Amino acid sequence: MSWIATVLARRRLWGCLAVLVALAIGVGSLLPASELPEQLPWDKLNHLLGYAALAGLGGLAMRRLGPVWLAATVYGLVIELAQIPVPGRLGGDPWDMFANALGAALGVALAAVLRRLARP
Repeated sequence: MSWIATVLARRRLWGCLAVLVALAIGVGSLLPASELPEQLPWDKLNHLLGYAALAGLGGLAMRRLGPVWLAATVYGLVIELAQIPVPGRLGGDPWDMFANALGAALGVALAAVLRRLARP
């Protein structure tokens, strides 16, 4: 078994890490703007990378990638809608939703590549 296959076989680990990333995204997304650092990188890049990590880890934990992409994308939509009443936050931004879905697609694609590399 290759080292990649050995690492990918730890599905529970990837699942636990995906849950932690989902929690970090949720907490970070629902904090009032006054509690966030003043200097953050480009907002859309944050969305893309966060949801790529979420879906990538989920893709390593689960067997089917389509439902992983769908779950991460729906989670992003729900978080965006939940931001609407948060003080100082602009929830419901369609470009944030797009960046979330694109990041989820990137994460699932990376998981697919890693799976392919792990095949004998």
